[in-house]
Amino acid sequence: MNSEHSTPTLEDVAKLAGVSTATVSRCLNSPDRVVERTRRRVMNAVDTLGYTPNFGARVMAAKRTFTIGAIIPTMENAIFARGLQAFQEELHARGYTLLVSSSAYKPEVEEEQIKALVARGADGLLLIGYDRDPSVYEYLKRQNVPALTAWAYSPDYEHPAIGFDNRAAMKLLTQEVLARGHREVGVISAITKGNDRARERLHGIKEAVAEAGIDPLSLEVIETSYEIENGGDALEALLQRKPEMTAVMCSNDVLGVGALMRAKRIGIEVPRDLSITGFDDIELARIISPELTTVHVPHREMGQHAAIELTAMVEKTSAGKSEKLDSHLQIRESLGWARDGRHG
Repeated sequence: MNSEHSTPTLEDVAKLAGVSTATVSRCLNSPDRVVERTRRRVMNAVDTLGYTPNFGARVMAAKRTFTIGAIIPTMENAIFARGLQAFQEELHARGYTLLVSSSAYKPEVEEEQIKALVARGADGLLLIGYDRDPSVYEYLKRQNVPALTAWAYSPDYEHPAIGFDNRAAMKLLTQEVLARGHREVGVISAITKGNDRARERLHGIKEAVAEAGIDPLSLEVIETSYEIENGGDALEALLQRKPEMTAVMCSNDVLGVGALMRAKRIGIEVPRDLSITGFDDIELARIISPELTTVHVPHREMGQHAAIELTAMVEKTSAGKSEKLDSHLQIRESLGWARDGRHG
């Protein structure tokens, strides 16, 4: 090295390790092709010098940036955290870096971020749900950037997705609520406009009550954004509209926990006086008291499988295929049997 302040080069690493520059490159890019003793010597030299591989050269050689973008609707709660962590871990194992941004559930913001990530050289994109203008997919096709959907699955959509059936999962939970004698049911839903996951969950509730001989129009539904306090406010509004209500179904655990906490604060005992359910099975559902009945979403499996499929799409070993993952009910203390429905 020319001076103590100059940036270490591949040649510097090779000189210190006593190997060729080609061997250093193999150690960094295909370590399994180098014997352990040599690999250890090279990596010690890398650590000693503080060498960082030339990203630009790698990009030019591979014609890829080894960067994946993910645009999630929110970072304000834990809904996407576990799946995104597994997604990142699998990407890292495959030599990719993850860039994450949030759209705040605004389609125009998502479109801006999609274009920004493409402009920064993202090789592929992970998108949440199906709801977006067809022009977005046309743009990505023109840019030759593959996109994969997660947190949703439907055979009716042509775009590849790794997810679960939101409608079927919520329908199954509703059937369990109805089996416990609940007929006066209220719903706290996420805002359904631009959110196919929330919309499908609401459809699942309506299908189940209709099949049980209950008019879906009799359901009291409040739509609100995903915040704990909003879940509590929505619960109080539902109780004013429908005081005979014996169960409240929430379209995610954040709203469910908010409703449960507010019920306790205003003197309603859960589940004796009122049953409350959520959806997602995030950690919050297990640490609240009473523990929240919910739908377990395979977050980590979904994130891992999405990373495997999306990198395969980037590397052109897959044209993009969909995979339906299983969700299941997680019955806990917050769901009980229906009483007379009067809250005193």
